[in-house]
Amino acid sequence: MPRSWLQFALAGMLLTPVAAVAGPPFQTDDPDPVEYRHVEMYAFELSDSTTAGGTILEIPSYEVNYGVVPNVQLHLVLPVAISLAPQSGPVYYGLGDTELGAKVRFAKETKHTPEVGIFPFVELPSGNADKGLGVGKTWYRLPLWLQKSWGPWTSYGGAGVAVVPQTGYANYPFAGWLVQRELNKRLTLGTELFGHGAMGDAVGSTRSATLADLGGIYEFHDGFDLLFAAGRTVYGQPETYTYLALYWTWGPHGDHADGASPLLRQVFSH
Repeated sequence: MPRSWLQFALAGMLLTPVAAVAGPPFQTDDPDPVEYRHVEMYAFELSDSTTAGGTILEIPSYEVNYGVVPNVQLHLVLPVAISLAPQSGPVYYGLGDTELGAKVRFAKETKHTPEVGIFPFVELPSGNADKGLGVGKTWYRLPLWLQKSWGPWTSYGGAGVAVVPQTGYANYPFAGWLVQRELNKRLTLGTELFGHGAMGDAVGSTRSATLADLGGIYEFHDGFDLLFAAGRTVYGQPETYTYLALYWTWGPHGDHADGASPLLRQVFSH
Protein backbone atom coordinates (compact mmCIF):
# COMPACT_ATOMS: atom_id res chain seq x y z
CA MET A 1 0.00 0.00 0.00
CA PRO A 2 1.12 3.62 -0.29
CA ARG A 3 3.10 4.93 2.66
CA SER A 4 1.34 7.06 5.27
CA TRP A 5 2.64 10.49 6.32
CA LEU A 6 3.85 8.89 9.56
CA GLN A 7 7.46 8.83 8.46
CA PHE A 8 7.23 12.55 7.74
CA ALA A 9 6.22 13.17 11.33
CA LEU A 10 9.39 11.53 12.67
CA ALA A 11 11.54 14.53 11.85
CA GLY A 12 11.37 16.12 15.26
CA MET A 13 12.03 13.19 17.52
CA LEU A 14 14.51 14.31 20.12
CA LEU A 15 14.43 15.22 23.76
CA THR A 16 16.59 16.99 26.31
CA PRO A 17 16.69 15.83 29.95
CA VAL A 18 13.35 16.06 31.73
CA ALA A 19 14.03 19.48 33.25
CA ALA A 20 13.65 20.94 29.75
CA VAL A 21 11.53 18.37 27.91
CA ALA A 22 10.78 19.04 24.26
CA GLY A 23 10.18 17.11 21.04
CA PRO A 24 8.98 13.53 21.63
CA PRO A 25 6.39 12.37 22.36
CA PHE A 26 4.93 15.25 20.35
CA GLN A 27 5.07 15.99 16.63
CA THR A 28 6.08 19.60 17.23
CA ASP A 29 9.82 19.97 17.83
CA ASP A 30 12.05 22.40 19.70
CA PRO A 31 15.36 24.25 19.04
CA ASP A 32 17.19 22.80 22.06
CA PRO A 33 20.02 20.42 21.06
CA VAL A 34 21.49 17.67 23.20
CA GLU A 35 24.23 18.90 25.53
CA TYR A 36 27.78 18.64 24.24
CA ARG A 37 29.08 15.03 24.38
CA HIS A 38 25.76 13.80 25.76
CA VAL A 39 23.65 11.05 24.18
CA GLU A 40 19.90 10.42 23.96
CA MET A 41 18.38 7.11 22.92
CA TYR A 42 14.74 6.12 22.35
CA ALA A 43 13.12 2.73 21.79
CA PHE A 44 9.70 3.70 20.47
CA GLU A 45 6.38 2.81 18.89
CA LEU A 46 4.71 5.29 16.57
CA SER A 47 1.49 4.84 14.61
CA ASP A 48 -0.47 6.92 12.14
CA SER A 49 -3.76 6.08 10.47
CA THR A 50 -5.83 7.68 7.72
CA THR A 51 -9.03 6.42 6.11
CA ALA A 52 -7.55 6.50 2.59
CA GLY A 53 -3.91 5.64 3.34
CA GLY A 54 -4.31 2.83 5.90
CA THR A 55 -2.01 2.52 8.91
CA ILE A 56 1.74 2.61 9.45
CA LEU A 57 2.99 1.18 12.74
CA GLU A 58 6.67 1.55 13.60
CA ILE A 59 7.75 -0.95 16.26
CA PRO A 60 10.37 -1.57 17.44
CA SER A 61 12.16 1.54 16.20
CA TYR A 62 15.14 3.44 17.53
CA GLU A 63 16.42 7.01 17.69
CA VAL A 64 19.85 8.28 18.79
CA ASN A 65 20.92 11.92 19.25
CA TYR A 66 24.47 13.07 20.08
CA GLY A 67 25.79 16.50 21.08
CA VAL A 68 28.73 16.61 18.68
CA VAL A 69 29.76 20.22 19.47
CA PRO A 70 28.14 22.92 21.65
CA ASN A 71 24.75 23.98 20.20
CA VAL A 72 24.75 21.19 17.58
CA GLN A 73 23.41 17.64 17.75
CA LEU A 74 23.46 14.80 15.24
CA HIS A 75 20.31 12.71 14.78
CA LEU A 76 19.58 9.16 13.57
CA VAL A 77 16.32 7.19 13.36
CA LEU A 78 16.21 3.51 12.33
CA PRO A 79 12.52 2.60 11.93
CA VAL A 80 11.08 -0.90 11.62
CA ALA A 81 7.66 -0.49 10.00
CA ILE A 82 4.45 -2.46 9.60
CA SER A 83 2.30 -1.29 6.67
CA LEU A 84 -1.42 -2.14 6.80
CA ALA A 85 -3.53 -1.32 3.74
CA PRO A 86 -7.07 0.01 4.25
CA GLN A 87 -10.07 -2.33 4.05
CA SER A 88 -8.20 -5.53 5.06
CA GLY A 89 -5.49 -5.22 2.42
CA PRO A 90 -2.00 -6.77 2.58
CA VAL A 91 0.33 -6.35 5.56
CA TYR A 92 4.08 -5.74 5.10
CA TYR A 93 6.91 -5.60 7.67
CA GLY A 94 10.49 -4.39 7.30
CA LEU A 95 13.01 -1.58 7.59
CA GLY A 96 11.67 1.89 6.83
CA ASP A 97 13.52 4.90 5.46
CA THR A 98 16.59 5.90 7.50
CA GLU A 99 16.48 9.42 8.95
CA LEU A 100 19.60 11.60 9.39
CA GLY A 101 19.61 15.17 10.67
CA ALA A 102 21.38 17.91 12.59
CA LYS A 103 19.85 20.35 15.07
CA VAL A 104 21.59 23.73 15.23
CA ARG A 105 20.76 26.36 17.87
CA PHE A 106 21.40 29.95 16.75
CA ALA A 107 20.19 31.85 19.81
CA LYS A 108 19.88 30.77 23.44
CA GLU A 109 16.87 31.72 25.51
CA THR A 110 17.07 34.89 27.61
CA LYS A 111 14.64 36.53 30.02
CA HIS A 112 12.92 38.36 27.17
CA THR A 113 13.77 36.41 24.00
CA PRO A 114 13.15 32.79 22.92
CA GLU A 115 15.61 30.09 21.97
CA VAL A 116 15.88 29.74 18.16
CA GLY A 117 17.22 26.91 16.00
CA ILE A 118 16.79 24.77 12.90
CA PHE A 119 16.51 21.00 12.56
CA PRO A 120 16.90 19.97 8.88
CA PHE A 121 17.00 16.29 8.06
CA VAL A 122 17.17 13.90 5.14
CA GLU A 123 15.28 10.61 4.67
CA LEU A 124 17.34 7.96 2.87
CA PRO A 125 15.34 5.38 0.82
CA SER A 126 16.23 2.24 2.80
CA GLY A 127 12.59 1.05 3.00
CA ASN A 128 10.82 -0.96 0.27
CA ALA A 129 8.59 1.56 -1.50
CA ASP A 130 6.64 -1.17 -3.35
CA LYS A 131 5.47 -2.50 0.04
CA GLY A 132 4.64 0.90 1.48
CA LEU A 133 7.71 0.89 3.75
CA GLY A 134 9.49 3.83 2.12
CA VAL A 135 9.14 6.70 -0.32
CA GLY A 136 11.61 5.30 -2.88
CA LYS A 137 13.66 8.51 -3.16
CA THR A 138 15.60 10.75 -0.80
CA TRP A 139 13.48 13.59 0.60
CA TYR A 140 14.04 16.49 3.00
CA ARG A 141 12.45 18.51 5.80
CA LEU A 142 13.47 22.09 6.63
CA PRO A 143 11.98 23.59 9.84
CA LEU A 144 12.59 26.57 12.12
CA TRP A 145 11.76 26.16 15.84
CA LEU A 146 11.43 28.54 18.82
CA GLN A 147 11.08 27.91 22.57
CA LYS A 148 10.39 29.98 25.73
CA SER A 149 9.96 28.92 29.35
CA TRP A 150 8.32 30.53 32.40
CA GLY A 151 8.83 28.66 35.64
CA PRO A 152 7.21 25.20 35.26
CA TRP A 153 5.69 26.19 31.88
CA THR A 154 7.37 25.69 28.49
CA SER A 155 6.05 26.60 25.05
CA TYR A 156 7.68 25.83 21.72
CA GLY A 157 6.81 25.53 18.05
CA GLY A 158 7.54 26.64 14.52
CA ALA A 159 7.03 25.79 10.88
CA GLY A 160 8.76 24.54 7.78
CA VAL A 161 8.45 22.75 4.47
CA ALA A 162 8.95 19.14 3.36
CA VAL A 163 10.47 18.56 -0.09
CA VAL A 164 9.49 15.15 -1.51
CA PRO A 165 10.73 14.72 -5.13
CA GLN A 166 8.83 11.51 -5.84
CA THR A 167 5.95 10.70 -8.20
CA GLY A 168 2.62 10.70 -6.36
CA TYR A 169 3.97 12.84 -3.52
CA ALA A 170 3.79 16.59 -3.03
CA ASN A 171 5.91 19.20 -1.26
CA TYR A 172 3.93 20.48 1.69
CA PRO A 173 4.13 22.98 4.60
CA PHE A 174 3.84 21.98 8.25
CA ALA A 175 3.55 23.85 11.55
CA GLY A 176 2.97 23.14 15.20
CA TRP A 177 2.82 24.73 18.62
CA LEU A 178 2.84 23.17 22.08
CA VAL A 179 2.37 24.15 25.72
CA GLN A 180 3.47 21.87 28.58
CA ARG A 181 3.80 22.07 32.35
CA GLU A 182 6.03 20.25 34.81
CA LEU A 183 3.51 19.10 37.43
CA ASN A 184 6.15 17.67 39.78
CA LYS A 185 9.68 16.27 39.67
CA ARG A 186 8.52 13.16 37.80
CA LEU A 187 5.57 14.12 35.60
CA THR A 188 5.26 16.64 32.75
CA LEU A 189 2.09 16.97 30.65
CA GLY A 190 1.43 18.94 27.47
CA THR A 191 -0.89 19.56 24.54
CA GLU A 192 -0.18 20.57 20.95
CA LEU A 193 -1.74 21.55 17.65
CA PHE A 194 0.14 20.18 14.63
CA GLY A 195 -0.88 20.71 11.02
CA HIS A 196 0.35 19.80 7.54
CA GLY A 197 -0.62 20.48 3.94
CA ALA A 198 -1.72 17.95 1.35
CA MET A 199 0.97 15.29 0.81
CA GLY A 200 -0.20 13.71 -2.43
CA ASP A 201 -2.16 10.75 -3.74
CA ALA A 202 0.58 8.21 -2.89
CA VAL A 203 -0.08 8.57 0.85
CA GLY A 204 -3.83 8.99 0.58
CA SER A 205 -3.38 12.49 2.00
CA THR A 206 -4.85 14.79 -0.62
CA ARG A 207 -6.12 17.29 1.95
CA SER A 208 -4.52 19.19 4.79
CA ALA A 209 -5.14 18.29 8.43
CA THR A 210 -4.69 19.78 11.88
CA LEU A 211 -4.32 17.39 14.83
CA ALA A 212 -4.69 17.98 18.57
CA ASP A 213 -2.44 15.75 20.70
CA LEU A 214 -2.12 15.15 24.43
CA GLY A 215 0.94 13.58 26.01
CA GLY A 216 3.60 13.64 28.65
CA ILE A 217 6.78 12.32 30.21
CA TYR A 218 7.16 10.28 33.38
CA GLU A 219 10.65 10.10 34.90
CA PHE A 220 11.41 6.74 36.56
CA HIS A 221 14.81 8.04 37.66
CA ASP A 222 17.42 10.48 36.42
CA GLY A 223 18.19 9.60 32.81
CA PHE A 224 15.36 7.09 32.26
CA ASP A 225 11.83 8.19 31.22
CA LEU A 226 8.56 6.95 29.76
CA LEU A 227 7.04 9.10 26.96
CA PHE A 228 3.45 8.89 25.68
CA ALA A 229 1.08 10.80 23.40
CA ALA A 230 -2.06 10.36 21.31
CA GLY A 231 -4.30 12.57 19.21
CA ARG A 232 -6.56 12.95 16.23
CA THR A 233 -7.70 15.44 13.62
CA VAL A 234 -9.71 18.45 14.77
CA TYR A 235 -9.89 20.00 11.30
CA GLY A 236 -9.40 18.54 7.81
CA GLN A 237 -8.64 15.00 6.71
CA PRO A 238 -9.25 12.39 9.48
CA GLU A 239 -6.02 11.05 11.03
CA THR A 240 -4.96 9.52 14.34
CA TYR A 241 -1.52 9.56 15.99
CA THR A 242 0.07 7.60 18.87
CA TYR A 243 3.58 7.53 20.35
CA LEU A 244 5.07 5.46 23.18
CA ALA A 245 8.77 5.26 24.07
CA LEU A 246 11.41 4.43 26.63
CA TYR A 247 14.09 7.13 26.81
CA TRP A 248 17.66 7.09 28.13
CA THR A 249 20.21 9.90 28.33
CA TRP A 250 23.79 10.03 29.59
CA GLY A 251 26.99 12.03 29.22
CA PRO A 252 30.59 12.46 30.41
CA HIS A 253 31.69 12.73 34.03
CA GLY A 254 28.80 10.51 35.14
CA ASP A 255 26.03 12.88 34.00
CA HIS A 256 22.84 10.80 33.59
CA ALA A 257 25.05 7.72 33.37
CA ASP A 258 22.68 5.56 35.40
CA GLY A 259 20.17 5.64 32.55
CA ALA A 260 22.36 3.71 30.11
CA SER A 261 23.98 0.31 30.13
CA PRO A 262 27.81 0.13 30.47
CA LEU A 263 27.99 -1.15 26.88
CA LEU A 264 26.05 1.83 25.50
CA ARG A 265 28.13 4.27 27.54
CA GLN A 266 31.31 2.70 26.20
CA VAL A 267 30.10 2.84 22.58
CA PHE A 268 29.11 6.50 22.67
CA SER A 269 31.91 7.83 24.88
CA HIS A 270 34.50 7.49 22.05
